[in-house]
Amino acid sequence: MSTGAGDIDLAPPLQVAQWLNTDVPLDLASLRGKVVLIVAFQLLCPGCVSQGLPQANRIHQSFGPSDLQVLGLHSVFEHHDAQGPVTLAAFLHENRIRFPVAVDAPADNGPIPRTMQDYRLQGTPSFMLIGRDGGLKAVRFGHVPDLQMGAEIAQLLLERRPDV
Repeated sequence: MSTGAGDIDLAPPLQVAQWLNTDVPLDLASLRGKVVLIVAFQLLCPGCVSQGLPQANRIHQSFGPSDLQVLGLHSVFEHHDAQGPVTLAAFLHENRIRFPVAVDAPADNGPIPRTMQDYRLQGTPSFMLIGRDGGLKAVRFGHVPDLQMGAEIAQLLLERRPDV
């Protein structure tokens, strides 16, 4: 998604209300040099629970943390009252989600949270792949087959680390 020779379309920053599964807040700038996979989900989304989060968990368990960072983004755009932080924390614990999870900041007006708007996501689950250079390489909505996801991650992992 380059704009020209040497130009990079940087991934928009995450707009986060709260972090879970991490002692320190994370930001994409500090993760430069790693490939980042973000899975946007809602805990009441059937496709997220049956496909998106299990796939993100498998990826988190399969790749080394020095090269790939998996992040969750809880982007609630419906049933807001039923998907609060306490419920989310219990959900993550019960489903053994160990990677860091950001709670998408609510919009100033309307139901679509800020990061979801910034990435122009169509719904959940959605996956965003960010290269070592911080560039947004892919946005995928819905189920992505494991082989396709693995191939896209592997291609990004083979890219040289930029000087950071």
